[in-house]
Amino acid sequence: MPNDATVQQAAADLFRAPHALNAALAALPTTAGLYAWWAPPEVLAPFHGPADSGDGGRRLLYLGKAKRLRSRIASNHLRDSGRSTLRRTLAGLLIDTQGYRTTWTDRVVLVPEDEQRLTDWMHRNLALTWSEHPDPVPLETALISRLRPPLNVDGARDGTTLDRVRQARAAYYASAGPRPATGENDSGSGGGRSGIA
Repeated sequence: MPNDATVQQAAADLFRAPHALNAALAALPTTAGLYAWWAPPEVLAPFHGPADSGDGGRRLLYLGKAKRLRSRIASNHLRDSGRSTLRRTLAGLLIDTQGYRTTWTDRVVLVPEDEQRLTDWMHRNLALTWSEHPDPVPLETALISRLRPPLNVDGARDGTTLDRVRQARAAYYASAGPRPATGENDSGSGGGRSGIA
């Protein structure tokens, strides 16, 4: 478990004024660390994360870890719903209002044009902070417990928020319909649910 000073430093980094995503992509390091996603209160209004001390008009929605911050954000969270829990959650929350469509590959993914539409939505509505650290896994656990970001299942503050996140993820998977038969034994795939945070 990281010491309190390490946790406080990481929290301080994450609570700096968030970067717009274009600026974040240019500045993100290639090292390991943590990242935090922020939104104004009117975006996904039912989800009440802590406010950012550097920008009171934003609140924390989701926190994650990465071995390589830049590639995790650019290649997963801003591109591929099959490899991003955040994207799947957002797509599920927005599926009724945005009309996102999903399909099966080896897992459930958004159709290509809707992957781009979700990325565009994220650029319009979300911002990012990060903290470099060589061993982000225990820090992520400590910070989720402390900060309770509402889109992290482990961070949901109350049963209603947790239910909304779980329902959104279920809606995302259900929208693709039954898994097509492949003729092969595909048990153990878990419907393509990725363990990547």
